[in-house]
Amino acid sequence: MRRRAPYLLLGVLLVVACAGAGVYVATQAGNRVTVLALARAVTVGQVLAGQDLRQVSISVDSGLDVVTASESTTVVGTTMAYPAPAGTLLSRGLLGVAEVPAAGSAITAVGLKDGQFPPSLTPGTHVLVLISPPASTGTSTASVAAPRTVRAVVTDVQARQSEQTTVMSLELPEAGARELAGASAAQVSVVAVGGGR
Repeated sequence: MRRRAPYLLLGVLLVVACAGAGVYVATQAGNRVTVLALARAVTVGQVLAGQDLRQVSISVDSGLDVVTASESTTVVGTTMAYPAPAGTLLSRGLLGVAEVPAAGSAITAVGLKDGQFPPSLTPGTHVLVLISPPASTGTSTASVAAPRTVRAVVTDVQARQSEQTTVMSLELPEAGARELAGASAAQVSVVAVGGGR
């Protein structure tokens, strides 16, 4: 009996651990909720339509401000306050009066050719705008100044096939917007970067 006691105790502990794990998994599964996410990228001021939304099942944190699938009729027809990429969970904070541009920021557009920007850019993407100094025939290659960089967020992308140009709207600080507006398209290139400003 003394030899069997540790094995019995181990067996009891194993049963208790398995039961606890089962309760935990069942609890987590019970916390899953079907919510709305964006089926495609949206722009600021866009009115949401049913085809802009899709349903996803997630484990919801009590502090997460998401719109449940059962509330879809309350958000279809509302306006986006911010641009957002496809896959973003829809929250009430994204809806309402347009909040772009933010105070101290401006939105400007630039027409770019292929090779001046990543082709997969969508509204909501954080980017670095590189503004090269104007070309000068009297300047040696060694003394050419480095491009100035400005952080921005893409708010809209429109391809113009007839002109082989993509017009990109960017939200950026006012000073950067003025500089970008004064530069020629040939001086500008755009690089996608991680989120955050």
